[in-house]
Amino acid sequence: MHRFVRRFVVGLVPVAAGLVSIPADSADAQSAVVQAVQQPPYIAATAVGDSRIVPDRALVSVAVESHAESAAKAGAENAAMQTRVIEAVKATGVAAAQIRTAGYNVFPEYAQSSGKGPRVTGYRAQNTVQVEVREIANVGKVIDAALGAGATNIGGVNMFASNIEPARNEALQKAVAKARSEAEVVATAAGGSLGTLVELTIDPINTPQPMMRGMVGMTSGAAMPTPIETGEIVVQAMVRARWQFTPAR
Repeated sequence: MHRFVRRFVVGLVPVAAGLVSIPADSADAQSAVVQAVQQPPYIAATAVGDSRIVPDRALVSVAVESHAESAAKAGAENAAMQTRVIEAVKATGVAAAQIRTAGYNVFPEYAQSSGKGPRVTGYRAQNTVQVEVREIANVGKVIDAALGAGATNIGGVNMFASNIEPARNEALQKAVAKARSEAEVVATAAGGSLGTLVELTIDPINTPQPMMRGMVGMTSGAAMPTPIETGEIVVQAMVRARWQFTPAR
């Protein structure tokens, strides 16, 4: 007489929630019951909130350019000019720690000679410093002082806020409120209501960069001060949220 042992192999059944109950395998087992738990329906929403803040600081790019027949002379003349510009900027109340060199170049200039190819006609030196102005009302004064001392180019004026946390917090609150409002509309339209919040994620979003407010070139030294308008910076925040959906009974 042969003795038979029954053995059951139970596979995992793919279900929404992935939760499966599997009985223990034994010789006496007559059947296996697989119970699948369905994931409850949910509503997901993504929203962006924004807040506005007035910039209180600025970065001003100040450049000096000079030309000479030799690289050494171009560099020396440029150094003297930029030194005068920096001293004039400091005289407006800007500390030395708020001024840094952003670029320095000395390079030859060429002219085309008939049948002889290009030849060096001289050298050009460029020195650019970036000035952080911490009193926004003094931006125009700094520009005027730099140009008056010999700066040949103001590359740009970038406005920014020294503290954006309050504005970001406000943007986050608006984003969450907007996401919930939209989810509630969808839940009502689907014949139910929102249940428990099951997930809330803050998505990375670009932080506000200093806003370019325009380019300023050389001036004739007129008495009219350079006008600067600060405008506003928009701070944004994005969230993704998910709520359980409760069907109407």
